[in-house]
Amino acid sequence: MSTPDLAPRRTFGGIVAVWVLAALAGVAIGLFAPAEWRAQWISVALGGCIIAAFAVQLWYGRSQAFIQRMALSSLGALVVLGVITAGFALAELAAL
Repeated sequence: MSTPDLAPRRTFGGIVAVWVLAALAGVAIGLFAPAEWRAQWISVALGGCIIAAFAVQLWYGRSQAFIQRMALSSLGALVVLGVITAGFALAELAAL
C-alpha cells in the first residue's frame, strides 16, 4: 500500500510541454519540409508528440487521472498541429 503524496507535483506543466513540442515541430516542418511532404511529416510529428506525452506522464509517476492527462496532451498536440498546418496551407493559397 502506498502513502498519498503530501504535495503532489503539478501535472499541467507536462501537458503544456507536449503542446509546445507540437508547436515547435509544426513550425519546423512548415519551414523546412517541401509542401508535398508536409502532411506525412505532420503525422510523424503527432506520433512523436504522443510518445513524448507517454514519457512525460509516466515520468510524473502518478496514476490518478493518467488517461485524462494523456487525452489532454494528445488532443492538444493534434489541435496545435492542425492550426499550424491550416496556417501554412492558407499562406500557400495566398501566395498563388
